[in-house]
Amino acid sequence: MAGLVRVAPDADLDEVVEILERDGGVIVEDFVDATVLRGLWHDLGPSLEARAYGDDWYNGTRTRRVSSVFARTHRLTPVVTQPLYLQAARRIMQQPVPVWIGRSRVEMTPTIQISGTQLIQIHTGQGKQPLHRDDALHLRRHPGPTSRVQLMLAMSDFTAENGGTLVIPGSHHWDDERPPRADEALPTEMRAGSGLIWLGGVYHGGGKNITDTPRTGLTIALDLGNLRQEENQYLAVPRESVLAYPEEVRRLLGYDRCPPGLGWYEMDDPYLVLDGGVPGAVEAPAA
Repeated sequence: MAGLVRVAPDADLDEVVEILERDGGVIVEDFVDATVLRGLWHDLGPSLEARAYGDDWYNGTRTRRVSSVFARTHRLTPVVTQPLYLQAARRIMQQPVPVWIGRSRVEMTPTIQISGTQLIQIHTGQGKQPLHRDDALHLRRHPGPTSRVQLMLAMSDFTAENGGTLVIPGSHHWDDERPPRADEALPTEMRAGSGLIWLGGVYHGGGKNITDTPRTGLTIALDLGNLRQEENQYLAVPRESVLAYPEEVRRLLGYDRCPPGLGWYEMDDPYLVLDGGVPGAVEAPAA
């Protein structure tokens, strides 16, 4: 394969879903506009500049990483709700599952949730990251149903020379015994403001930066709602930051119930806690 398919931000959703299920990834050009990109740099740039390089072989010793992204900016709504990302994730992951309750057969459709978030800046001299599957965090078997759909938003231009994310198209179809090879991985090349969407079963990794300038990307992962979040969003994002986002994003951050019964609070929808509809924290018993 010559490279991942590129589409416009108003591309047909059915077409994008078909590409993702076939190739495992797609590049959406002009995923966000220049105003959104400037706002994200304004809010997140200082945290990145203040962050030291990593100190391990996997995360990179010439790479800076900033997490808790939804706590550091209130401008992520147009990113996480961009239709080709969010609606494709819903279409692919929110598949009905048959469940028997007594003698009744019902179909339960899981929710999806924001799992991990990071701003990743690869600097000059950083080598290639080992190729990996992100859904390995949940010990998923392959091939199998998709449990993660991930985004890498280019905060700066991505090239083959500056560490553009390496992707092996179609590798989500492989079984668990086939290892990835470096010569199978293709670099993601896209302009700032564009986005790479890929499935959790696709082998990928950060590229090698041999240029004089850093490469910066913002990644957000959407996982099935019945899996533990990679990043603990309840600790990462303070309540006041959650309230700065609309209901759809609040629920994606985890303030939601996943059928048939995961995530409830006081036997009710946890979103009501944000809305003041159910009692707040329970007091600890007296010693």
